[in-house]
Amino acid sequence: MLRIFSVTILLSTGLAFEFPLLPKFFSTPAIPSLVQKKKALLDAVSFTNNGKDASVETQEKVLRIVREIERDAPPSQNILSNQEEAMALDGVWYLQYTSPSIVGDPDADTWNPQVADEGELNIETKQFNAKGSISAGGIKVDTSNKVVKQIFDIGESRVVNDVNLDFGQVTLGGIFRPSPNVYNRAIISFREARITLNNGFVVDIGFLFSILAIVRGTKDNGWLETTYLGEDMRLGRGNKGTMFVLTRDVNAVNS
Repeated sequence: MLRIFSVTILLSTGLAFEFPLLPKFFSTPAIPSLVQKKKALLDAVSFTNNGKDASVETQEKVLRIVREIERDAPPSQNILSNQEEAMALDGVWYLQYTSPSIVGDPDADTWNPQVADEGELNIETKQFNAKGSISAGGIKVDTSNKVVKQIFDIGESRVVNDVNLDFGQVTLGGIFRPSPNVYNRAIISFREARITLNNGFVVDIGFLFSILAIVRGTKDNGWLETTYLGEDMRLGRGNKGTMFVLTRDVNAVNS
């Protein structure tokens, strides 16, 4: 229903004259709150199989919402330099969605990393088509329709990715340190890689990271930026142009 409001002015003659105001639909629309944007993001990534089944239109929609959240609520400048503030990262996070940071129109509003090559670290920064998958130091793991945990241990400066697969669990882990160039970037040196089969047998392939370190001339093989950090959600960007949506609640997204 159209609602039109008016204002009454009492003239010096004692007569009242009423000026109509503009209809309410001419008013500025309300800007969605951060809570509403986060809900919209979770709705958008639902039923995408961790991003693997997301259409180009869905990927573009997700990236638009992510960019709005990143601009509205950037992380603290001390997110990695202050131990107390860094504890907000500590603990278990569940990966709900992965996607390239650039989809469709390359001229659209996209995330552009600063000092992408981190000087002399030789970290690979080429685009990686991460639809429903992750890559750690060159080892790619399909995460579609899987429970994926990323565990930050701030006290030990350690990060671990655990992926539950049909035949067992894949674990990729390493240590991290704050970047000297970008305040919200953790430089990661992956050192652990093992496959634990359902029968308990463990296949350790961590030696691959040692070989890669010799070839590259550095143990640093990746970086991860936290671009939004809340109590229940974290957004991140990786050195291969990957965007991540993680939550504290494993069931935060419909599958």
